[in-house]
Amino acid sequence: MRRSRFAAYVTTLLLAVGAALAGATPAQAATGPYVALGDSYSSGVGAGSYISSSGDCKRSTKAHPYLWAAANSPSSFAFTACSGARTGDVLANQLAPLNSATALVSISIGGNDAGFSDVMTTCVLQSDSSCLSRINTAKAYVDATLPGQLDNVYSAISTRAPNAHVVVLGYPRFYKLGTTCVGLSETKRKAINDAADYLDTAIQKRAANHGFTWGDVRPTFTGHELCSGSAWLHSLNWLNIGDSYHPTAAGQSGGYLPVLNSAA
Repeated sequence: MRRSRFAAYVTTLLLAVGAALAGATPAQAATGPYVALGDSYSSGVGAGSYISSSGDCKRSTKAHPYLWAAANSPSSFAFTACSGARTGDVLANQLAPLNSATALVSISIGGNDAGFSDVMTTCVLQSDSSCLSRINTAKAYVDATLPGQLDNVYSAISTRAPNAHVVVLGYPRFYKLGTTCVGLSETKRKAINDAADYLDTAIQKRAANHGFTWGDVRPTFTGHELCSGSAWLHSLNWLNIGDSYHPTAAGQSGGYLPVLNSAA
């Protein structure tokens, strides 16, 4: 009799422990609706494996929003990020999927507004002084005009998706400095890195003012910049100019995705 009671007690205890452990590590549940907005760094330009229906927007199945959705099974996933997008393009073309049920929004935007493509073209083709002058023009734009444009986008997101958790992702530094590297001078490389920091600082401030979560990708890209020997960014590619200075598939999965995972 005592043995039977003891066995029952042990069985009950083991079942309770098992239930507790199961509760501590539940199977991953589906999340609410997720909407991915933004520019080419969100659409996945440079990562390959583009979704044919996305056309010139070049949305990739290797882009961090797509990878996050595949791993987390949101109840719905709208991927409207588009190559070349500026803040005005987000407002005009990307916000339709947002509504009060939207649980998560991610976005990278602002680089094209600040003249990213023209800065890189100038720095590649012209002198150090021309490069620095063009970067100073971009910084002046970031100071005077970009904050208002970001405010317009962020306010529109909050209005359309008032219950969403919004993650604003920044841009990486492009170059590892202090190394022997064919291509741009050290002066140009440092100025471009400083410009990335300048842009990220401005975006982070506006995101914070709207109560959004900042996703800083500079730490994850450290050691994987151009000239590092293990780059997660495409260098200048004359055969495919569009890929130049964009994250590779490894940059999306190793640089952006971990930041989104932590911030979401």
